[in-house]
Amino acid sequence: MSLRKLGVGVIGTGMAATPHAKALNDLRDNIDLRGVFSRDAKKCKIFAERFDFPFIKNVEDLINDPKLDIIIIITPPNQRLKLAQQFSGAGKHILMEKPIERSSAVAKKIVNMCKEKNVKLGIVFQHRFRESSQKLKKLVFSNSLGSIFTVQVQVPWWRDQSYYDEPGRGTYERDGGGVLISQAIHTLDLMLSLTGSVSEVQALSSTSQFHKMETEDFVAGGLKFKSGASGAIFASTSSFPGNAESITLNCEKASAHLQSGVLTINWLDGRMEKFGETSGTGAGVDPMAFPHDWHRDLIDDFVKSIQNNHNSSISGEEVINVHELIDALIESSDKGKLITI
Repeated sequence: MSLRKLGVGVIGTGMAATPHAKALNDLRDNIDLRGVFSRDAKKCKIFAERFDFPFIKNVEDLINDPKLDIIIIITPPNQRLKLAQQFSGAGKHILMEKPIERSSAVAKKIVNMCKEKNVKLGIVFQHRFRESSQKLKKLVFSNSLGSIFTVQVQVPWWRDQSYYDEPGRGTYERDGGGVLISQAIHTLDLMLSLTGSVSEVQALSSTSQFHKMETEDFVAGGLKFKSGASGAIFASTSSFPGNAESITLNCEKASAHLQSGVLTINWLDGRMEKFGETSGTGAGVDPMAFPHDWHRDLIDDFVKSIQNNHNSSISGEEVINVHELIDALIESSDKGKLITI
């Protein structure tokens, strides 16, 4: 028996909306695309015509659409609480771009709200859907690598000043922070999905002379995991010309290095294995220089979780972990001391 096509709508037509639009067009056979809305009607109409989406003039038309099952929210973080209230109140499932909101406290509020309204909340962390990421997860969870002893995370990205000249970008009011919550959050989330939670952090964050912005573009920190492992992170948008982010797990039986979609395993017995293919990451001048396949697979996973009534791969509740880690890193830098999570 074929499953009912679910109605999907989109709110937001900014930079991050393009891979979503391409992904949704790939999934047309499995979904009913109900339309796209943006507060900038002119921009929204151009976007709708470009991707052959129905153009929605008023957000209420989506909220009240009886055929809409899922809303994808791609707005700046400071607009998400109200939208989550409106759509969860109307019984619509929500798939939201990262971060959930600007702070852990408000993120938890949205998670609890969706739980109370009995709607699913999924978060767009598409890096988990890379082939190499899923291979590494299997190796970790099958204990093939043994216990994780140390962890290294590098996000040496570049953004020029024009990126931060967009009104609101890199501010606490709109984004909730800088490189951690806007860029490194993807890699930190992927790390946590492999390592488990962090218990303690000590960090230094700053704004480099490359940028005129309110929030941080440089963070270095040490981590202690609940498992007993230790870790180090470096995240920056002041690393010209920008290189791909990476995660290294130094384990009991091997080291695993994940970068640019390629997983390299160096076994302690001398063997070396590679999995995956090199792909763009958005690390340099063009933030959108990456394929949309991972978005497609993530959206498809969320749709199927509703059709089949099972958990989606990335729930809002799980994502609270990365929000708390980011808050702790900034607090540690501000207070100049070790923070327990």
